[in-house]
Parts: sequence; structure tokens; C-alpha cells
Amino acid sequence: MKAALVGTDGTLLHEARRATGRKRGADAVVETILAFAAELRAYGEEHFGETAVAAGVAVPGIVDAGKGIAVYSANLGWRDVPMRALLGERLGGIPVALGHDVRTGGLAEGRIGAGRGADRFLFVPLGTGIAGAIGIGSTIEAGAHGYAGEIGHIVVRPDGPECHCGQHGCLETLASASAVTRAWAAASGDPEADAADCAKAVESGDPAAIAVWRDAVDALAAGLVTALTLLDPRTLIIGGGLAEAGETLFTPLRAAVEERVTFQKLPHIVPAALGDTAGCLGAGLLAWDLLSTEVSA
Repeated sequence: MKAALVGTDGTLLHEARRATGRKRGADAVVETILAFAAELRAYGEEHFGETAVAAGVAVPGIVDAGKGIAVYSANLGWRDVPMRALLGERLGGIPVALGHDVRTGGLAEGRIGAGRGADRFLFVPLGTGIAGAIGIGSTIEAGAHGYAGEIGHIVVRPDGPECHCGQHGCLETLASASAVTRAWAAASGDPEADAADCAKAVESGDPAAIAVWRDAVDALAAGLVTALTLLDPRTLIIGGGLAEAGETLFTPLRAAVEERVTFQKLPHIVPAALGDTAGCLGAGLLAWDLLSTEVSA
């Protein structure tokens, strides 16, 4: 977990990290979050002379932001956690905003990161899986049921590997950092090899690595062109672990997307600017938005 104290202008004032402790079960994870937030608030009082006036928390999985409920997370093992109410109680009744981790990261990238100034953008982090955040103005579109942006489950190869969602050939089974890690471990014969190792091998001209990388980029481009056909973003922001490969990813990806577009307008394809602090900053922005809404109301 990553946590931060964030100023009114999005400035990162203090950052801290802690393991989720998920091996101890879902209840332990929730308690860790609550304790972490309380400690962060106390740090602000001690070092900045004032308390936090609102809190934002971003969690993975299915989130009902309106009701403040963390509905489901396969990775963390929880169901229907009233996160907003629990945090509000632990933090002395201050307002609490709850958001989805990728959409929250996208909010930060859109307002103060790589998408600043873009009226329409799509933020796509390539990590363990692939998700997306649809930016419209200074807000993120959640969809009617909170599922908007699940680009990782666009089917790009119907005869591809089975996805945990029940489909075959989903984008995240082929182009996530996890997918590249699996493919390169198999191709290299090294079970410890990962996506970063594959990128290094590509840069050194290894034919097997180039083939693995090309397959992933091809799948990613196919999924992204589907997304930009539907959404017509002005800027396409790529983040997550795979984006750390820099131009080893972006040069072939831009070319592959350009080859596939016909009538569509090609967006600017850029790397994310905020790295793994995007979620913290986005959660802070959610909190400030909550205060602004209360004031205007």
C-alpha cells in the first residue's frame, strides 16, 4: 500500500508505504488500511501543525464509490466492505472519498500528469492485468455500473488463452506485464525471468525476446485501436510496469497503432508521468473534490 499527505494543489507532502498483509486475510487488510490512515493523519498533525481535513482511498476490484463500499477484490479477498464509513469513524468523522485504483490514478494523470490540458484521454496501466481510466475534462467516467474502462477484457484473439473472467484471448492475457513475464519465462527457459528481463533481451537483439515482445505489442495495439475507435481520446497515456521499458515499448507500439488506424484520429501516445504515486495523488484529489462539492452544495 502507498499513502500520502496531499496539498490543495496536488503537491505530495509526505509519502509512506506498507505491506497489505493479505496473507492474514481480508479483515486484517482492512484493519491495516485503517491503522495506516490514522498514522498518516497523526504524522500530518505532528509535522505540519494541522490535521487532514478529508481523506481519499483507492482500492482494486469492484467499487461502489457512491455508497462508499469496496464491493469485491479477488486479490485482497474482501466482499462488501463499508470502507468509507470505517475510515470516517477511524479518522474522527472527516469526509472520506472512495475510488477505484486505476480510475483514481487516471484522475491524477489527467489533472497533474501526462494528460494535463487534454480534454479527452485514456489512461492504460500495463501491470499484473490491464485496466483503463476514461478521462473527460477533469473527471473520470465510471460508467453506469462502475465498470467503465475495463479494456483488459477486450477480446483481441478469440483463440487465445483463457482469462479468469471466463473469456478467451482477453487483452490482459496477452499484453500485460504478467503475460510478457509468462511468455518470456517459457521462451527463455528461465522460470525466474520477467518482463523487464525480456525488454533487456529485446534491446540486446535476442530473436526469441523480440518475438515475444512483438506478439505482446501486436495484441496491445489491437486492443488500443478498439478503445480509441470507441472513445476517440486526444491523448493515450500508457503506464504500469511494462511502460518502464521506455522507447523499447513506445516506438513499436506507436507504429503498430498507426498501422491499424483507418478513419480514426491518431492520439498522442505518451508515457505516464506520475509513476506509482498516481494512486496516492489521485486519492488526495478525490478528497479535495469531496470538500469542494460540500462547499458548493
